[in-house]
Amino acid sequence: MSVPELPGVLTADDIVATARSIAAVQEPSGAIPWVPGGEVDPWDHVESAMALDVAGLHAEAVAAYEWLRRVQRPDGTWASRYRHGEIIQPISETNHAAYLAVGAWHHWLSTSDTDFLARFWPAVSAGLDFAVGCQAPSGVIWWAVDAAGNTDPQALLTGSSSIHQALRCGVAIGALLGEERPEWELAADRLAHAIRHHPGEFADKSRFSMDWYYPVLGGALTGDQARERLRGRWDEFVTPGMGARCVADRPWITGAETCELALALDVAGRPDAAAEMVAAMQHLREADGSYWTGVVLPEQVRWPDERSTWTGAAVVLAVDALHAAHPRSGIFRDSCREPDAGAAACPPELVCAAGR
Repeated sequence: MSVPELPGVLTADDIVATARSIAAVQEPSGAIPWVPGGEVDPWDHVESAMALDVAGLHAEAVAAYEWLRRVQRPDGTWASRYRHGEIIQPISETNHAAYLAVGAWHHWLSTSDTDFLARFWPAVSAGLDFAVGCQAPSGVIWWAVDAAGNTDPQALLTGSSSIHQALRCGVAIGALLGEERPEWELAADRLAHAIRHHPGEFADKSRFSMDWYYPVLGGALTGDQARERLRGRWDEFVTPGMGARCVADRPWITGAETCELALALDVAGRPDAAAEMVAAMQHLREADGSYWTGVVLPEQVRWPDERSTWTGAAVVLAVDALHAAHPRSGIFRDSCREPDAGAAACPPELVCAAGR
């Protein structure tokens, strides 16, 4: 087992300390809230479980995944928010339903535990089937279904980009288990095409840095296309020596977005720039290894007044990707990746809104 480090920035012991700060917030049920006693959402919960695996806290990671398996609903979804085991926001988000596939594949890359994959296959399959069931003719995936079963016909670029990666991971899991799912491959192809060529199909959330870098982080944009996208709005979102803004028009530097940007830079073949991002946000680190969520400039006031598990998790995953010494390190960079960025024309089976 290899705990990563980022020379001159974070040691392996530092990474373990950050993972332990996440584990310290984990509830007896296995759920990992954002902050002690706070809300739990399925996506950030998976991200935190992945960080636990990176640091070798496999029992804690399995407990986190088992919580998800227990509370998954019959349609393959989870509620959007929980607190102390109770549902506080029942809406079903498609990227939440899909993301278990990424976590399960990451756990297998971390441990080679095929029994775990077999045990979680029904939950992974149900979640991805739900997401694919919300795919529109244009290839985008609607973001949510409410408690009454009504689909919100709005697609979010960040969520869809995350679902793209989840579908690729689900295909990899199925191949390993002898459970081929070609419909997931087709759904990922259609979704990637929409992300690359039909950005107008997605709701305009361009103020948010996640919409800038997630098409790269989720694997829909690769190579020169990925690097060009990250160059295009760099000065809008990046404050040298501090990190990345969450929102372009607000002076708020956030640690998780900075480290996710680092992951996207690594995917795009810019590891040196990625390492600079991780180094820049270390002003948010506390002595116990936990991380403040963000800071407001120019006063450098920490806001909100919280140290969040998902911020620490993003740091751990970014360092692991840059360390690149373990199969799990490539979960964003090269695992489950489409080999080609795709042609400009729509696949023949896709109803293309632009008429290509």
